[in-house]
Formats: sequence, structure tokens, C-alpha cells
Amino acid sequence: MTERPEINPKLDLVLERVVDVRPELVWKAWTQPEHLKKWFTPKPWETVECEIDLRPGGIFSTTMRSPEGEVMPADPGCYLEVVENRKLVFTDALGPGFRPKSEAFMTAVILLEPEGTGTRYTAIAMHADSDGKTKHEEMGFFNGWSTALDQLVELAMSW
Repeated sequence: MTERPEINPKLDLVLERVVDVRPELVWKAWTQPEHLKKWFTPKPWETVECEIDLRPGGIFSTTMRSPEGEVMPADPGCYLEVVENRKLVFTDALGPGFRPKSEAFMTAVILLEPEGTGTRYTAIAMHADSDGKTKHEEMGFFNGWSTALDQLVELAMSW
């Protein structure tokens, strides 16, 4: 079993579902830019750029485009932990090479646990304060991350 962080309900948002896709395919969707770009942003938004250096200290960066054409690059973050087919931890509090940044929004933990023929998928968004958590929730965390997961599953089932 993959080590889970301690959840603080005042600071953290959690999405957990069992999906009918093997952990290896969920991992592939999360770790290969050409696949991540197809599902990561809830439609009608698009992920138009993605850079992944899959190692602790390696870059994780995406750029999104709105339906109106507005391009929104995310400030690059870095991976903290990478456990193949089981766990990804990344943050925007640090840039590539663990370089500290002055602004931070969250640390994300993605857990993949085999369950039957599928995966127990857990996404945790950890925030520094309750205002950050509330802001993320109001931005549509549950709907957005759930929709993106549906898109990931649809993509993975096509492989």
C-alpha cells in the first residue's frame, strides 16, 4: 500500500474514486506529456503545452487555453516524489531543482492503488492555509478534477 499523507480537512481537498482502468494506464496518462495534454484540462478548455521531467526535482509544467483563446501558463513546479504506477507528488511551491518560490498554491498527491481490475484513484490538493483551500474549492476543484479524471479514463480505455 502506498503511504498516504495525513489529511487536514481545514487545508486539504480530496477526490477519491475507483476507476475501471489499471494503475499502469493511469500512470501513463499522468506521466507522458502527449497523453496528459489530452485529458488534464476539463473541456472545453485545452492543455496546449506540457513539460514533464519525471524525477524528484524535475519540472512539471502545463499551459492551458480557454475556449475564448486566452493562454494561461502555469508557473512551473517540481516533483517531490515519484513511485512508478503508485504515487506522484508535485508542488508549485518549488520550481525545478527544488528552487523555492515566493508564491505557492498547493502540493498535489496522486495515489494509485490496484482495486479489482481497476484503480482506487486518490487526488489530494494540500494548501498552506484555509483561504487557499477555499479559493481552490470555489474555483471548482471537485467538478474540475472529477471531469478531468473522466477524460483520463476515457483516453486510457481507448488504448
